[in-house]
Amino acid sequence: MSFYLKDPQSRVDYAIDWSPYLDGQTVEDSLWLVTPGEDGGVTAEETSFEPARTAARLAGGLIGHSYAVSNRVTFSDGTTDVRSITLRVEER
Repeated sequence: MSFYLKDPQSRVDYAIDWSPYLDGQTVEDSLWLVTPGEDGGVTAEETSFEPARTAARLAGGLIGHSYAVSNRVTFSDGTTDVRSITLRVEER
């Protein structure tokens, strides 16, 4: 899991290149989750996926709070995988 700082006013694009893990498969579904879910917390505003890449625009957050942001994907062979980062919100 990677750790990043984020300003509460920023909107940050975060992407994952799944191609090293695909072994001939493609990404068929992508779900972004942010925990904890709270009023004013980090949200995944916009999400998208392509056959080998997923992306989300992360916005908001409360100063001093940390959030786990996870991307769960389903591949064309039916298997699933998850990648996660931790965001700590600080005024920058």
